[in-house]
Amino acid sequence: MKEFSTILTELTEGILLITINREDKLNALNKTVVTELNEVLDEIYSNPEIKGVIITGKGPKAFVAGADISEFKGMSEEQGKALARKGHDVFDKIEMSGKPIIAAVNGFALGGGCELAMACHIRIASENAKFGQPEVKLGIIPGYGGTQRMTQLIGKGKALELLMTGETIDATCAEKLGLVNDVVQTVELIDTCKAMLQKITSMAPFAIAQVIQSVYAHFKSGIDGFDTEIDLFGKCVATEDFAEGTAAFLEKRKAKFAGK
Repeated sequence: MKEFSTILTELTEGILLITINREDKLNALNKTVVTELNEVLDEIYSNPEIKGVIITGKGPKAFVAGADISEFKGMSEEQGKALARKGHDVFDKIEMSGKPIIAAVNGFALGGGCELAMACHIRIASENAKFGQPEVKLGIIPGYGGTQRMTQLIGKGKALELLMTGETIDATCAEKLGLVNDVVQTVELIDTCKAMLQKITSMAPFAIAQVIQSVYAHFKSGIDGFDTEIDLFGKCVATEDFAEGTAAFLEKRKAKFAGK
Protein backbone atom coordinates (compact mmCIF):
# COMPACT_ATOMS: atom_id res chain seq x y z
CA MET A 1 0.00 0.00 0.00
CA LYS A 2 1.29 3.46 -0.90
CA GLU A 3 2.43 5.97 1.70
CA PHE A 4 0.24 9.00 2.44
CA SER A 5 0.99 12.43 3.84
CA THR A 6 -1.89 12.68 6.34
CA ILE A 7 -2.78 9.09 7.22
CA LEU A 8 -0.92 5.99 8.36
CA THR A 9 -1.91 2.45 7.38
CA GLU A 10 -0.96 -0.92 8.85
CA LEU A 11 -2.33 -4.25 7.65
CA THR A 12 -2.01 -7.10 10.16
CA GLU A 13 -3.78 -10.46 9.92
CA GLY A 14 -6.47 -9.09 7.61
CA ILE A 15 -7.22 -5.99 9.72
CA LEU A 16 -6.27 -2.60 8.26
CA LEU A 17 -5.56 0.07 10.88
CA ILE A 18 -6.00 3.59 9.48
CA THR A 19 -4.67 6.43 11.64
CA ILE A 20 -5.41 10.07 10.85
CA ASN A 21 -1.92 11.53 11.29
CA ARG A 22 -2.24 15.27 12.02
CA GLU A 23 -1.69 15.18 15.77
CA ASP A 24 -0.51 18.80 15.92
CA LYS A 25 -3.88 19.83 14.42
CA LEU A 26 -5.84 17.38 16.61
CA ASN A 27 -6.24 15.30 13.41
CA ALA A 28 -8.59 17.87 11.86
CA LEU A 29 -9.95 16.91 8.46
CA ASN A 30 -8.67 18.91 5.52
CA LYS A 31 -9.02 18.33 1.79
CA THR A 32 -5.92 16.13 1.72
CA VAL A 33 -7.18 13.85 4.49
CA VAL A 34 -10.52 13.37 2.73
CA THR A 35 -8.81 12.69 -0.60
CA GLU A 36 -6.40 10.18 0.94
CA LEU A 37 -9.20 8.44 2.83
CA ASN A 38 -10.95 8.03 -0.51
CA GLU A 39 -7.82 6.42 -1.97
CA VAL A 40 -7.53 4.02 0.97
CA LEU A 41 -11.19 3.08 0.57
CA ASP A 42 -10.51 2.10 -3.04
CA GLU A 43 -7.85 -0.27 -1.67
CA ILE A 44 -10.25 -1.62 0.95
CA TYR A 45 -12.87 -2.34 -1.69
CA SER A 46 -10.44 -4.06 -4.07
CA ASN A 47 -7.89 -5.82 -1.84
CA PRO A 48 -9.05 -9.31 -0.76
CA GLU A 49 -6.37 -9.41 1.95
CA ILE A 50 -8.26 -6.69 3.85
CA LYS A 51 -11.05 -8.31 5.88
CA GLY A 52 -11.92 -5.48 8.28
CA VAL A 53 -10.89 -1.91 9.09
CA ILE A 54 -10.26 0.28 12.15
CA ILE A 55 -10.14 4.07 11.83
CA THR A 56 -8.55 6.08 14.65
CA GLY A 57 -6.63 9.30 15.31
CA LYS A 58 -2.98 9.85 16.13
CA GLY A 59 -2.15 10.62 19.76
CA PRO A 60 -4.13 10.58 23.01
CA LYS A 61 -6.20 13.76 22.59
CA ALA A 62 -8.28 13.42 19.45
CA PHE A 63 -9.91 11.02 17.03
CA VAL A 64 -10.69 13.91 14.70
CA ALA A 65 -11.43 17.26 16.34
CA GLY A 66 -13.36 18.66 13.38
CA ALA A 67 -12.65 20.08 9.96
CA ASP A 68 -9.78 22.42 9.13
CA ILE A 69 -11.70 25.70 9.43
CA SER A 70 -8.91 27.64 7.72
CA GLU A 71 -10.02 26.06 4.43
CA PHE A 72 -13.54 27.51 4.82
CA LYS A 73 -12.61 31.18 4.82
CA GLY A 74 -13.86 33.09 1.78
CA MET A 75 -15.66 30.05 0.37
CA SER A 76 -18.57 30.69 -2.00
CA GLU A 77 -21.92 28.89 -1.86
CA GLU A 78 -20.98 26.68 -4.80
CA GLN A 79 -17.60 25.88 -3.29
CA GLY A 80 -19.36 24.98 -0.04
CA LYS A 81 -21.67 22.60 -1.86
CA ALA A 82 -18.73 20.99 -3.66
CA LEU A 83 -16.86 20.52 -0.36
CA ALA A 84 -19.90 18.94 1.27
CA ARG A 85 -20.52 16.68 -1.73
CA LYS A 86 -16.95 15.39 -1.61
CA GLY A 87 -17.32 14.60 2.09
CA HIS A 88 -20.64 12.86 1.49
CA ASP A 89 -19.17 10.75 -1.29
CA VAL A 90 -16.26 9.56 0.86
CA PHE A 91 -18.31 8.96 4.01
CA ASP A 92 -21.00 7.14 2.00
CA LYS A 93 -18.20 4.93 0.69
CA ILE A 94 -17.27 4.07 4.28
CA GLU A 95 -20.88 3.36 5.19
CA MET A 96 -21.52 1.10 2.19
CA SER A 97 -18.28 -0.86 2.41
CA GLY A 98 -18.99 -4.57 2.37
CA LYS A 99 -16.17 -5.02 4.87
CA PRO A 100 -16.80 -3.99 8.51
CA ILE A 101 -15.30 -0.64 9.54
CA ILE A 102 -14.99 0.30 13.21
CA ALA A 103 -14.25 3.78 14.54
CA ALA A 104 -11.85 3.63 17.49
CA VAL A 105 -12.69 7.00 19.01
CA ASN A 106 -9.75 8.17 21.12
CA GLY A 107 -10.56 11.64 22.43
CA PHE A 108 -12.35 14.45 20.61
CA ALA A 109 -14.74 13.50 17.80
CA LEU A 110 -16.21 16.86 16.88
CA GLY A 111 -17.79 18.18 13.71
CA GLY A 112 -16.37 16.23 10.79
CA GLY A 113 -14.78 13.84 13.28
CA CYS A 114 -18.15 12.93 14.75
CA GLU A 115 -19.48 12.56 11.21
CA LEU A 116 -16.57 10.27 10.29
CA ALA A 117 -17.24 8.09 13.34
CA MET A 118 -20.97 7.92 12.54
CA ALA A 119 -20.23 6.81 8.97
CA CYS A 120 -18.44 3.74 10.34
CA HIS A 121 -20.48 0.61 11.03
CA ILE A 122 -19.54 0.42 14.72
CA ARG A 123 -18.12 2.97 17.17
CA ILE A 124 -16.05 2.03 20.21
CA ALA A 125 -14.91 4.92 22.39
CA SER A 126 -12.19 5.45 24.96
CA GLU A 127 -13.19 6.84 28.35
CA ASN A 128 -11.92 10.30 27.42
CA ALA A 129 -13.86 10.53 24.15
CA LYS A 130 -16.04 13.57 23.48
CA PHE A 131 -18.65 13.88 20.75
CA GLY A 132 -20.42 16.84 19.22
CA GLN A 133 -21.55 18.76 16.17
CA PRO A 134 -20.67 22.38 17.05
CA GLU A 135 -21.10 23.78 13.53
CA VAL A 136 -23.93 26.18 14.50
CA LYS A 137 -21.38 28.06 16.62
CA LEU A 138 -19.69 28.95 13.32
CA GLY A 139 -22.92 29.83 11.56
CA ILE A 140 -23.12 26.64 9.48
CA ILE A 141 -24.54 23.12 9.79
CA PRO A 142 -22.84 19.72 9.54
CA GLY A 143 -21.92 19.09 5.92
CA TYR A 144 -20.69 15.49 5.83
CA GLY A 145 -23.93 13.70 6.71
CA GLY A 146 -24.09 14.61 10.40
CA THR A 147 -27.72 15.78 10.47
CA GLN A 148 -28.87 12.51 8.92
CA ARG A 149 -26.68 9.94 10.65
CA MET A 150 -27.06 11.44 14.11
CA THR A 151 -30.84 11.36 13.70
CA GLN A 152 -30.68 7.74 12.55
CA LEU A 153 -28.53 6.73 15.51
CA ILE A 154 -30.11 8.60 18.44
CA GLY A 155 -33.51 9.79 17.24
CA LYS A 156 -34.93 13.11 16.09
CA GLY A 157 -35.49 14.84 19.43
CA LYS A 158 -32.04 14.38 20.94
CA ALA A 159 -30.35 14.89 17.58
CA LEU A 160 -32.07 18.25 17.16
CA GLU A 161 -31.01 19.26 20.65
CA LEU A 162 -27.34 18.43 20.08
CA LEU A 163 -27.28 19.88 16.56
CA MET A 164 -28.95 23.16 17.56
CA THR A 165 -27.05 23.74 20.81
CA GLY A 166 -23.70 22.55 19.53
CA GLU A 167 -23.13 20.88 22.89
CA THR A 168 -20.41 18.28 23.46
CA ILE A 169 -21.20 15.02 25.25
CA ASP A 170 -18.88 12.54 26.93
CA ALA A 171 -18.43 8.87 26.10
CA THR A 172 -20.81 7.64 28.81
CA CYS A 173 -23.61 9.85 27.53
CA ALA A 174 -22.85 8.85 23.93
CA GLU A 175 -23.16 5.19 24.85
CA LYS A 176 -26.44 5.81 26.69
CA LEU A 177 -27.86 7.56 23.62
CA GLY A 178 -26.70 4.79 21.26
CA LEU A 179 -24.15 6.96 19.50
CA VAL A 180 -21.39 4.50 20.45
CA ASN A 181 -21.53 0.74 20.92
CA ASP A 182 -19.14 0.47 23.84
CA VAL A 183 -16.80 2.50 26.07
CA VAL A 184 -13.47 1.02 27.18
CA GLN A 185 -10.25 2.14 28.82
CA THR A 186 -7.95 3.99 26.45
CA VAL A 187 -5.24 1.33 26.64
CA GLU A 188 -7.77 -1.33 25.59
CA LEU A 189 -9.33 0.59 22.69
CA ILE A 190 -7.51 -0.81 19.66
CA ASP A 191 -7.36 -4.37 21.05
CA THR A 192 -11.12 -4.24 21.73
CA CYS A 193 -11.76 -3.13 18.16
CA LYS A 194 -9.50 -5.86 16.80
CA ALA A 195 -11.26 -8.51 18.89
CA MET A 196 -14.66 -7.42 17.58
CA LEU A 197 -13.41 -7.43 13.99
CA GLN A 198 -11.91 -10.89 14.44
CA LYS A 199 -15.28 -12.14 15.65
CA ILE A 200 -17.10 -10.53 12.70
CA THR A 201 -14.59 -11.59 10.06
CA SER A 202 -14.75 -15.21 11.24
CA MET A 203 -18.27 -15.27 9.78
CA ALA A 204 -19.13 -15.66 6.09
CA PRO A 205 -17.79 -12.55 4.31
CA PHE A 206 -20.55 -12.42 1.71
CA ALA A 207 -23.22 -12.66 4.42
CA ILE A 208 -21.59 -9.83 6.41
CA ALA A 209 -21.64 -7.61 3.32
CA GLN A 210 -25.32 -8.37 2.75
CA VAL A 211 -26.15 -7.56 6.39
CA ILE A 212 -24.59 -4.12 5.89
CA GLN A 213 -26.45 -3.55 2.63
CA SER A 214 -29.78 -4.71 4.10
CA VAL A 215 -29.54 -2.52 7.20
CA TYR A 216 -28.68 0.62 5.26
CA ALA A 217 -31.45 -0.07 2.75
CA HIS A 218 -33.84 0.97 5.54
CA PHE A 219 -32.50 4.52 5.31
CA LYS A 220 -32.25 4.87 1.53
CA SER A 221 -34.96 6.83 -0.23
CA GLY A 222 -37.08 4.82 -2.67
CA ILE A 223 -35.73 1.45 -1.47
CA ASP A 224 -37.82 -1.09 0.44
CA GLY A 225 -35.59 -2.62 3.11
CA PHE A 226 -37.77 -5.72 3.45
CA ASP A 227 -37.60 -6.42 -0.29
CA THR A 228 -33.85 -5.88 -0.16
CA GLU A 229 -33.55 -8.40 2.65
CA ILE A 230 -35.57 -10.99 0.72
CA ASP A 231 -33.41 -10.54 -2.37
CA LEU A 232 -30.12 -10.71 -0.48
CA PHE A 233 -31.25 -13.68 1.61
CA GLY A 234 -31.82 -15.54 -1.65
CA LYS A 235 -28.37 -14.61 -2.90
CA CYS A 236 -26.80 -15.89 0.32
CA VAL A 237 -28.59 -19.22 -0.02
CA ALA A 238 -26.89 -19.72 -3.39
CA THR A 239 -23.35 -19.35 -1.99
CA GLU A 240 -20.75 -21.98 -1.16
CA ASP A 241 -20.42 -20.41 2.28
CA PHE A 242 -24.06 -21.18 3.04
CA ALA A 243 -23.53 -24.82 2.05
CA GLU A 244 -20.44 -24.95 4.27
CA GLY A 245 -22.16 -23.20 7.18
CA THR A 246 -25.15 -25.54 7.20
CA ALA A 247 -22.94 -28.61 6.79
CA ALA A 248 -20.73 -27.49 9.68
CA PHE A 249 -23.78 -26.91 11.87
CA LEU A 250 -25.18 -30.37 11.17
CA GLU A 251 -21.78 -31.99 11.62
CA LYS A 252 -21.16 -30.05 14.88
CA ARG A 253 -17.90 -28.49 13.70
CA LYS A 254 -16.62 -24.98 13.08
CA ALA A 255 -17.35 -23.68 9.59
CA LYS A 256 -14.49 -22.82 7.24
CA PHE A 257 -15.78 -20.01 5.05
CA ALA A 258 -14.08 -19.34 1.72
CA GLY A 259 -15.93 -16.14 0.89
CA LYS A 260 -17.68 -17.69 -2.11
